[in-house]
Amino acid sequence: MSPSHIYTAYDEELKYLMRRITEMGGLAEQMVGDSVRALVNSDAALAQKVISDDVIMDAAEREIGDKAIVTIARRQPVAADLREIIGALRIANDLERVGDLGKSNAKRVMAIQATGVPRKLARGIEHLCELALVQLKEVLDVYTTRSAEKAKSIRDRDEEIDAMYTSLFRELLTYMMEDPRNITSCTHLLFCAKNIERIGDHATNIAETIYYMTTGAQPEGERPKDDLTASVGAVTE
Repeated sequence: MSPSHIYTAYDEELKYLMRRITEMGGLAEQMVGDSVRALVNSDAALAQKVISDDVIMDAAEREIGDKAIVTIARRQPVAADLREIIGALRIANDLERVGDLGKSNAKRVMAIQATGVPRKLARGIEHLCELALVQLKEVLDVYTTRSAEKAKSIRDRDEEIDAMYTSLFRELLTYMMEDPRNITSCTHLLFCAKNIERIGDHATNIAETIYYMTTGAQPEGERPKDDLTASVGAVTE
């Protein structure tokens, strides 16, 4: 086989990984959005669809993993080419976890269907989800453009979701203290809010991976964090 044929086949393998990552990203966005819509509207059918879609996500991650292993064994890539394949593996793992978190939220729809979600709390959950989805969409766009600068910018904005999550956490605690009948539904919503905050963390992971794929280095400095839920209600001297 001529070198040109080898390079063409290799390019096709890399394009396959990119295409599958893009497809996984689109499905992850859909699952997260649908899970929150199902939650605030008590839509059991939509929740079940999200749960079913997770099977597709799991299969896609396995396909990417299998393809990446075969490509590494066959082509023995180095430097930027190796980072491309390792990056695809990492991103696929993060997207699969995003799908899992969407499924987890969908499963809670049945648990709070009887009581429903108070409108004020629903708005908070929706706003948190919007922030996470914007971050996820932007980082998937950067995966296509490979802008290290934009990847770092997304990584540095992680604290926005953390701050919103802390605010919602306090609000849910207030509802629980005001009326014990709210405890069950608010506990489920606390878990849902935490899942959405973690989706933001996975988007930040992807941004760091893209930065590494593009530059060969890790972003400098600590990740900005503004999750203060550990100190909510703490007594300070």
